[in-house]
Amino acid sequence: MVAGQAIVSDAAAMAHLGENALEVAVREHGRLVYRVAYSVLRNHHDAEDATQETFVRVLRYGRKLESVCDRKAWLARIAWRVATARRKKLPEVPLNDVEHTVDQLRSSFAGADDLLITGEMTELLGRLIAGLPAQLRDVATLSTLQDMMPEEIAAILKVTEAAARSRLFRARQILKEKLRSLLEKRHGT
Repeated sequence: MVAGQAIVSDAAAMAHLGENALEVAVREHGRLVYRVAYSVLRNHHDAEDATQETFVRVLRYGRKLESVCDRKAWLARIAWRVATARRKKLPEVPLNDVEHTVDQLRSSFAGADDLLITGEMTELLGRLIAGLPAQLRDVATLSTLQDMMPEEIAAILKVTEAAARSRLFRARQILKEKLRSLLEKRHGT
């Protein structure tokens, strides 16, 4: 019986240790996890759900949390996986649908300067990014909307830093071309 009690008390101690480590992780990295989820899902409620699911997964692997060297990258990677799994359930927005948004913006703004400094431009950029192919969209989302560096992006997506930089360069080229095309249509040139 003593051995059985030792197992129960060890399990309780590990659960307590896991809860303490989880509390620290939530306190230190909760905002990062939410931002990563939001950058993928672009919806507050879905991002909150993904954040909770991320920390539930972390709780399941409580022992592993103590041995992780870079908790920030590890948690961001889990949040990314959870959010992208949720995103697969959402319909994708093709780049051509963004033209409707530009038409709406035409009537709202006098000049290109106004367009560049408003929140609508950020929304437009988000829609353009959402229309990119998945590999390019993921890198552009993390870089543009989350201000992450290529080495952080590489760690989250589990690709080489060179691949992250290459994808980011290509995504920016596509976004620049599409934005130029939309602005030319706006100005009638």
